[in-house]
Amino acid sequence: MNRLEEKVAIVTGGAGGIGSATAHRLAREGARVVVADIAQEAAAAVASQIGDAAAARRFDAQDEASIEALVDFAISRFGRLDILHNNAAYVGADLAHDTRVTDIPLDLWRTTFRINLDAYFLACRFAIPHMVRGGGGSIINTSSGSAFVGDIARVAYGSSKGAIVSMTRYIATQHARDNIRCNAIAPGLILTQAFANSGQTDLSPFMKQILSPRVGEPDDIAAAVAYLASDDAAYVTGTVLHVDGGLSAHQPYVADFEAMMAAAE
Repeated sequence: MNRLEEKVAIVTGGAGGIGSATAHRLAREGARVVVADIAQEAAAAVASQIGDAAAARRFDAQDEASIEALVDFAISRFGRLDILHNNAAYVGADLAHDTRVTDIPLDLWRTTFRINLDAYFLACRFAIPHMVRGGGGSIINTSSGSAFVGDIARVAYGSSKGAIVSMTRYIATQHARDNIRCNAIAPGLILTQAFANSGQTDLSPFMKQILSPRVGEPDDIAAAVAYLASDDAAYVTGTVLHVDGGLSAHQPYVADFEAMMAAAE
């Protein structure tokens, strides 16, 4: 498929599992892609794998000037900007301290919001004028299932992802007449390297709740981004696409009821 032929895309967090898979997918569908990440060498490696249709750019999600320079780079390199996939996220070593409101360090809360939310806001701020001049565009923000339900930890992460959903709907509302669509993707459990590094090896608690017979892969998110970026989603804006194997589709007690019924047989 060449649904994105002649389109230009920025993928932030492009050196990570989801970002890399998305950059590859968009390029396969015809787009030219700026692979943006704070890890310059890793971003360059992804761009090199893709070939001439990609360029790497280091950017710091906590630095407004760096985000503006990223958008300017895409314009100078490829001449336009049609797709923005805001996908960078905070993955610092202190994430273990993202626990409860009563315990989380305030600096960690602020850092999480700067990277997970403020960077998305700024990328949209700088990208939208170029999209308007180009006749429109598609913005896809990475949220999370954590935006919609509470958990026993990760209050900053979940709160920042919830704010992304609200911002997505505001942008969709305010820029629809500019032919700019803005949507969010809410991934469930995705087997990325970051997840592997978390030390979680027992997937059974997750598999009890996921309706799909398998766990998600980065390519599942990449496919969703490609769809939302394409004209196949021309009438889709202001929505959240849950890519979670059905995790969010059922009552929280379904797995327990299934176990009870199996034991009664």
